[in-house]
Amino acid sequence: MMINTQTLVPMTDANQNFSKVVKLVDEQGAVVILKNNKPRYVVVDFKEYNEIQAMRASLLQKAGDRIISENIEAFKVLAK
Repeated sequence: MMINTQTLVPMTDANQNFSKVVKLVDEQGAVVILKNNKPRYVVVDFKEYNEIQAMRASLLQKAGDRIISENIEAFKVLAK
């Protein structure tokens, strides 16, 4: 994941000025909050979050479908 260094916000700054975090999210799309100088949290707007969750669900569904199709004979035997 590429991280824009202009969207890195230390935890103390995020705690003291959350409106700055929100403004950066509006301008840049995402903010990475640092804890102990390491990326720890990502703040995104709710629409982006929903899109990420939808992609995640789709990937999980595809992975499950693939596992079932690759192992259908074993599942049939176990189902007896």
